[in-house]
Amino acid sequence: MRRGRTLIFVFLIIIIGLIVAFVAFRQFILTPTAADQPVFIDVYIAAQSIPQGGKITEEALTTMNLPQANVLDVMYTRDEVGALIANKVAKFPLDQGVVITESMVSDASSAVPISGPQWASLIPPGMTAMSLPANRLSLSGYAINDGAHININACLLFVDIDPTFQTILPNLTAVLTGTGFGSVTGSEGTGFAVEGLPVLTLGVAAAGSSQGRLELDPSLQQPYFLVPSEVQRPRMVCQTLLQDVTVLKLGNYSYIPTSTVAVQPADPQAQQAPPPAPDIITLIVSPQDSITLTYLMYTNAQISMTLRNPSDQARQATEASTLQFLLSQYNIPVPAKLPYAMQPALTTLTSPFLPNDTVTVPAQ
Repeated sequence: MRRGRTLIFVFLIIIIGLIVAFVAFRQFILTPTAADQPVFIDVYIAAQSIPQGGKITEEALTTMNLPQANVLDVMYTRDEVGALIANKVAKFPLDQGVVITESMVSDASSAVPISGPQWASLIPPGMTAMSLPANRLSLSGYAINDGAHININACLLFVDIDPTFQTILPNLTAVLTGTGFGSVTGSEGTGFAVEGLPVLTLGVAAAGSSQGRLELDPSLQQPYFLVPSEVQRPRMVCQTLLQDVTVLKLGNYSYIPTSTVAVQPADPQAQQAPPPAPDIITLIVSPQDSITLTYLMYTNAQISMTLRNPSDQARQATEASTLQFLLSQYNIPVPAKLPYAMQPALTTLTSPFLPNDTVTVPAQ
């Protein structure tokens, strides 16, 4: 009887131990531990676009929650808002939603660096932009536009000049005559003696005479003096100067006028005038090429531009075009002198008039 009670107690102890072990296993082993919740911190961002040099105010700011691990020391938190709005301005334009850092703001008392116009960033390092006058013909019928790739051709006129006077040949001439010496007297032993200086006379015509040359007539065997019938004719040469030049802008850039003029409301029924045709083009060239183009522009050289494929980056060697090159390259014969000719006489080549050509009448 006593032994039976002992067994019952042992079984109860075992059962209670199993229950306690099961509960402990469910409580500490099977139940997952709660993950640590991350800590978020409010940092300041731009609530609106802030221009360069714009004052930093609370109205222009808002906050954004970031995990503490992602917050950097250069960011502004709620505890540092006083330092952010204390006489601070934007160093450069800040877009809406940008996180404000210490490198983006500076004291209003210090100078704000000026980055220049936004289109200046389109110019590659080591290059520069310059403008040239243009018209419908030089712009390939306005086929050239922003971002186009072009070649630049130039035509020049050459004349012969006197290297000393730096004037166009032939020079003008004057008549120099002599009337002998001052006096000639006889002398024993020598026959005569010269006393005094020669007397010379210089005569210049009203308009001067062109310097010519002396030639011999083969038929009469008589010399005659040739003078030019007109001024020297210039000799023209054309050549490709630059290849694969990028166009930055066709026409004028927009600018902000210093004074704003009140614009009268336009009549909705009135026909609006078409925009003016562009008369200027801005190119991206090297500094040396910009100097070359400036020289050509101020020497009245005729500059034309040809459109090319932007994917074509090849450079082609070209021959300069002169009258001799045209005759030899394209097998153009010099016309023979015939005993007949066309009537009326052709002394100039006139381009045909196009219907949309604009005729400019000079001011009287």
